[in-house]
Amino acid sequence: HALGQHPSDEELFAMISEVDDDGNGTIEFDEFLQVVEKTMSSKANDEADLIDAFVAMGGQPDKSGGIDSEKLKGTISEFELDIDIDQLLMDPSSKSIDFAQFKQMFAATPRGERH
Repeated sequence: HALGQHPSDEELFAMISEVDDDGNGTIEFDEFLQVVEKTMSSKANDEADLIDAFVAMGGQPDKSGGIDSEKLKGTISEFELDIDIDQLLMDPSSKSIDFAQFKQMFAATPRGERH
């Protein structure tokens, strides 16, 4: 939890299995460092992926600007994503979504979830 992660028991077991080099079912310090490195690297990649997606939809690489809400709704529908964009908009009549709202949208939705 200290790294901003909330893994399930299954995810914890998988992480331990990935780095438990000696197979004893516990993580020694050097193995723990491998987990931290993977987690931090994954988090950085997630942020970079979000920025790339934001830019692809019309935002700016420095996280400024916005995405046309109708364009985003169309993309969400096209990919059959289970995201309620109207719930995330501060002002439902807003025509633009900033990076913070865009990021929140994906933080609130489990990756790859479809209806």
